[in-house]
This record gives sequence, structure tokens and C-alpha cells, in this order.
Amino acid sequence: MRCSTNSSNFLSSSVCIFFSFVLCLFVSISVSEGFLLPLSRLSSTTVPLPTTSMIITKQFLANKSEQTEIAETTNKSSTNLGTSKSSTDNNSLIDPQLVNDFCQLTNNFFSALVIPPIKSYTQIRPATSFSNSKSDIVSKLTAPPEIPGIPRPVWLTILGSVPTGLIWYGYYKYSVEEELYQYEIQNGELVTGCGGYGTLLPFVFGILIGFPLQFLHIPGGETLVEAAGLWILLGQVNLYRRVNELCMEMKDELKITEPPLYGWWALLPPPLDVVVGLRQVHFLSECWRLKRQEEEYEKDVIAEELFPFISSERFTLREFVTEPKRWFWFTTTMDDFKF
Repeated sequence: MRCSTNSSNFLSSSVCIFFSFVLCLFVSISVSEGFLLPLSRLSSTTVPLPTTSMIITKQFLANKSEQTEIAETTNKSSTNLGTSKSSTDNNSLIDPQLVNDFCQLTNNFFSALVIPPIKSYTQIRPATSFSNSKSDIVSKLTAPPEIPGIPRPVWLTILGSVPTGLIWYGYYKYSVEEELYQYEIQNGELVTGCGGYGTLLPFVFGILIGFPLQFLHIPGGETLVEAAGLWILLGQVNLYRRVNELCMEMKDELKITEPPLYGWWALLPPPLDVVVGLRQVHFLSECWRLKRQEEEYEKDVIAEELFPFISSERFTLREFVTEPKRWFWFTTTMDDFKF
């Protein structure tokens, strides 16, 4: 019994150490990409309080030229763990190459745990002739990830997720993460996500192992469940950052002037986390549709007509609350609320 308790305590400690390291990586990426900057917009004062990213930026300002030289050297000398340049030009608390290596090692480790038939079926493949139309829905829902990614509009995502109790959404999560991961590698960039296997499987294993341990009151079970939840949540925020990057590559085609998503909205309670999630589905689908240069296009009625907030330009929390035109199709003509 003592041996079992010691093993559980060791497992719990190991999980905490691992996810603490992951949290450090996430904070580094968050600061470098400006996740924290939108928080200042919630303030109604004219002088925003200093954010974490502002403090860190000021600290690094004196060494700006030196860090630029280091970044350029890294971009020129990076070799094949997969890449030749960083996916970000901003300063980072942690070397982007370290983030790249961690993400690739995590993806490789968990992909090795997948049984061959499933791994073979879900292997990334070149783009096929999928269109954004409603034809052959089943094939599109069950297709393996592709490069460029498959456009999966909001109506299709809801159609796959709701009847299956969100089980299909797990496959969607795997697919979009793997497509972005492979897209970064194909473009010679340092990856900043753990890919489909590295993002989804730690969460799945944490839940499958943690819940029985928690039910049996074995130490470490609750820690595993909480760590799994933290992992998938941070991965979702990171996904929003990467979708923003992809959208800004195509801002002219998308007719946008700023990134469409506030990544930190994933940390908010429902329904606000669902709002940003639906917007991510829509804008990622549009990016892939344009990347694939698909001629056939059918309007996503759910995102572009019934619920305008999904496809509209980026908005703040205040704008979302006070502007009914963003809510539903029957509120588009309502006047804004003024407080």
C-alpha cells in the first residue's frame, strides 16, 4: 500500500513539473505575441494600466539590437528538426527553437503511441478536391487532415459535433492542429504548436487515466484531470494565436485589417468562450478555402447570416454587449445601447 501511495505521489509530482514547464512556454509565447495587450481595452480609463507584456517589452528594449541579431542568426542557421526561420519576429522569453523542439518531440512521442491502422488513416496528405459545398458531407467529416487544410465551415462543424456529443469535435481538433503544424513545417517555420497527436492525446490520456484514479480516491487522479484540462485550454488559446497569424497572411483576401480573434477569450466562461471558438472555426475555414483556391463556394448561412458575430470584424467585450447588430439575424437593425 505504501509503495502504491509513493508511486501515485511521484506520478502527481511529475505531472505538475511537466505542466509547469508547459505553462512557462505558453506564457513566453503569449507575451511575445501580445495576448495580454487586449486586456487593456477593457478599461474605461484613458490611461491604461501597464500590462505584463508592456513591462517585459520595456525590460528588453535596451537589448533590442542584440536580440535582433540573435534572431537573424537563428533564422539562418536553423536546420531540420524541421525549419529555417522563426514563425515570429517578436522577442520571446524562451528561445523559439526550444519551443519548436519541445512541440515536435511532444508530437513525435504521442504519435508513437497510436496503433498503426489509426495512424495510417489519420496521416496528413496533400490537398484533394474537397469544396466548401454541402456535397459528400460524410467524406468531408471523416477525411484525414490535408495540406493546405480542409475548409470546415461552422455549419459542417456543428453538424458533426452535435449529433455525436462532441466526439467528432475531438477529431476536428486533431485535424486542425495537425494541419497548422504541418503547414508551419512546410513553410520552413519554427513550429509553435504540438500538432494533432501532441495536442489531443495528452488530454485524452489524462482524462482516461485520471478519472478512474479520482473515482477510486487514488492520489494523483485529480491532478491528472486538472492537468489535462489545463493542457487543452492552453492549446486552444495557442490555436487562436496561430489562426490570427494565418489570417494576417491573407488579410487582403479576407478583407480584414486586424487579427479576428482575442485568444484570451478562451479563458472566459460560457457563452463567451463559445463565441471566440465559433469565430476560430469560421476564419480558419475561410483561410484554407482561399489557400486552396477552390472555385465552388456556398455561403455559410449560420456564420454569415443567422449569427453575425461569428463572421464580423473583431470586437471587444463592450462592443459585443452594446451592439445588438452582432447578435442574431433579427437584431441586426436594432440601435446600439448607450451607457
